[in-house]
Amino acid sequence: MNIFVIMKRTFDTEEKITINNGQIDEGGAEFIINPYDEYAIEEAIVLRENQGGEITVVTVGDEEAEKELRTALAMGADKAVLIDSEDLDELDQFTVATLLATYLQKQDYDIILGGNVAVDGGSGQVGPSVAQILSIPQVTTITNLEIADGKATIVRDVEGDEETVEVSLPVLVTAQQGLNEPRYPSLPGIMKAKKKPLEMLDLDDLDLEEEDVEPKTATIEVFLPPAKQAGKVLEGDAPSQVKELVSLLKSEAKVI
Repeated sequence: MNIFVIMKRTFDTEEKITINNGQIDEGGAEFIINPYDEYAIEEAIVLRENQGGEITVVTVGDEEAEKELRTALAMGADKAVLIDSEDLDELDQFTVATLLATYLQKQDYDIILGGNVAVDGGSGQVGPSVAQILSIPQVTTITNLEIADGKATIVRDVEGDEETVEVSLPVLVTAQQGLNEPRYPSLPGIMKAKKKPLEMLDLDDLDLEEEDVEPKTATIEVFLPPAKQAGKVLEGDAPSQVKELVSLLKSEAKVI
């Protein structure tokens, strides 16, 4: 089975994010594999263990993304591909999906996995867009995956409920939290990852021009949410607290 995982390098949301001139200050940010993509990588490894085959992890980014690709290789992926976007001024979901799909069009794939969303943007558009360009079925927010006889039986999350679907391969799926528990790279895995193949491609390698991947959207502004104000503790008996609360809701919160 030929398994591909589309992965994104994102900043660690547990770290403090700094905004300078409307852009995230990458100099002070820690970067990781997008957590939802870790579920996709883990599921790919489980599939290979059960079905056999090979796992290729693909990402779009600059050379800094090699670190995250090596982490994916250390987790257990067989090969990695970095599509270099350093020469592109702007990237949006259309740009990334076009680059990924153009690469995948030339590959022999049975299943493509990705994260449901990226924690930095949260649009959830790249995976479905790739499937649309490739003209293959897609199933999003999956929480269980079984493959047999050229078909996938998939359980997906639908707003707190579940839906079970059956689809023929090839298919693209996006992983939701709860699909599995991603493994940590082991020391032997880290050592092996250094010798696993990592291919770097650019627009010329994909027979693309810059205008072919020109963004369809533009980011107007990036900002942090306003700091939360300290809460107030109301004192006195219940009637006094209720009276003061109503007064504050009128005068300060202005919600009544």
